[in-house]
Amino acid sequence: MIEFHLDSRSGVSPYLQVVHQVHQALRLGLLREGDQLPTVKDVAAGLAMNPNTVLKAYRQLEHDGVVSARPGVGTFVTKTPDGPPFAVFGPLRRDLLRWFAKARRAGLDDESIEALFRDTFRSGAGEDVA
Repeated sequence: MIEFHLDSRSGVSPYLQVVHQVHQALRLGLLREGDQLPTVKDVAAGLAMNPNTVLKAYRQLEHDGVVSARPGVGTFVTKTPDGPPFAVFGPLRRDLLRWFAKARRAGLDDESIEALFRDTFRSGAGEDVA
């Protein structure tokens, strides 16, 4: 089951953070078709968030076509994104973890690592670097 978290420094509204985390979990294979999302009540309590905000996120996910609410039962994943097989992610994740460790050994803090990653991603996305 997915566990949500909020980043108050991100500048992204809390409901969109929940939406983005579900989409990310779907992309990474952490959520699959048929999986149940936590209840609105549980998410609201865990994040100290207004239940209406969680409900707004879940409604957005329904609108996106990736979940379906079943009254009295819960909210379930109905669609996973097309893309590469989930097995591709494991080796890439290990490489990325090694890169993070190398960045830490070089003295970079979380914000510096994130800034370097984002800048590199933006400037090099789509390039083949051998």
